[in-house]
Amino acid sequence: MNRSARTNDRSEFALPVTVTPALPAAATFGELDMPAELLEMLAGHGLNEPFPIQAATLPNSLAGRDVLGRGRTGSGKTLAFGLALLVRTAGRRAEPRKPLALVLVPTRELAQQVSDVLTPYARLLKLRLATVVGGMSIGRQAGALRAGAEVVVATPGRLTDLVERKDCRLDRVDITVLDEADQMADMGFLPQVTELLDQVRPDGQRMLFSATLDSNIDLLVRRYLHDPVVHSVDPSAGAVTTMEHHVLQVHGADKYAAATEIAAREGRVLMFLDTKHAVDQFTRHLLGSGVRAAALHGGKSQPQRNHTLAQFKDGRVTVLVATNVAARGIHVDNLDLVVNVDPPADHKDYLHRGGRTARAGESGSVVTLVTHSQRRDMARLLSDAGIRAQITQVRSGEAELSRITGAQAPSGVPVGGSGPVVAERAQRGGAPFRGMGTRPGRPGRGGESRKATEARQAAEARAAARVRRGA
Repeated sequence: MNRSARTNDRSEFALPVTVTPALPAAATFGELDMPAELLEMLAGHGLNEPFPIQAATLPNSLAGRDVLGRGRTGSGKTLAFGLALLVRTAGRRAEPRKPLALVLVPTRELAQQVSDVLTPYARLLKLRLATVVGGMSIGRQAGALRAGAEVVVATPGRLTDLVERKDCRLDRVDITVLDEADQMADMGFLPQVTELLDQVRPDGQRMLFSATLDSNIDLLVRRYLHDPVVHSVDPSAGAVTTMEHHVLQVHGADKYAAATEIAAREGRVLMFLDTKHAVDQFTRHLLGSGVRAAALHGGKSQPQRNHTLAQFKDGRVTVLVATNVAARGIHVDNLDLVVNVDPPADHKDYLHRGGRTARAGESGSVVTLVTHSQRRDMARLLSDAGIRAQITQVRSGEAELSRITGAQAPSGVPVGGSGPVVAERAQRGGAPFRGMGTRPGRPGRGGESRKATEARQAAEARAAARVRRGA
């Protein structure tokens, strides 16, 4: 197959030359070769006009072409591959343990989201869909495969386990999708992914979708995609008019006070911190300050993670505090603010974290709290991401912080408790709770000086005394 040595202007990927011309983009779903009942369901969900990545790829994927799609997270990739996969599988019946279509994703959360999106359409077309992920009963998943499932949505590790147990065979799979392929490579799944792809039908259809495409993905494209239709949307498309980007410069000692006030705003907010420990600690602080918060990270069991996400989606929890486990695979309606309490490690993480808001045409903001020692690294990260952000110096309690984020003072009444807590410490300059002080370049890792600790504890004691006096 002809390949181009030309790279795009970000030097991220050597895009292959498409030998066969692509079919024209579709202006409406009605133009596509899909069953009438499916079109009716789409219309019932308010979906009449496809998003750009859907409009460009669906005419070709419905015709059986391989597809290489790059699009901003939240741009509609799931239906871009899902509708074609379901329509082309409809009318067939899988034998036990032998699925006909496969979607590989990097995380449990993304697998669940893809399954949630596709399940109504699969049922309409009388297709059985099985979700195969770690952290859940492998026996139940094996049972679903033994009963027969036309479509499997899976993470590579658990699917490999089921294949090795002989509970699943992939030699009948003739439609394969890799979603968020770059993260699968980043997480070290590439050997498992290639081993699984070597087992599906070699003459089958392959679709690879991702928000970013780098050199790690070149192997997959060259080895498994044949004459693909290429639809590439610059990953910096996160900087669309529906998404605002703010960098808030804060003093290290004031960082978590500002974050607490942002968390106390009206409406949902997703907040990212670096480590499980920091997530748990900040969540406990928010609960004690009167904010309905919940923690999400890899140390939680899958049922716990599912329950937490359900609470966040239905409004019982207004603040989700998370590690990068929530950076992909989470869709929550009316989520208009993402806060990087700890700045991400690289531009990919920034784009994926921010992609939890401003999804499917909605608007939203991404706010990153940056201390003095982090400013240079943050500027480099934004440049790599192709993002122009508004930079503002703020302090907790100030009107500018409220204007940008909707921040307000927390109630101070513990969630689930009956008495006041010393919320004042989160409204002044000090660290909000023990262990969350900062040292240069290492936000949220603890390490305040003995003098600072003694001053903070003395101030907290004075504030507690005022609370007891009713002041």
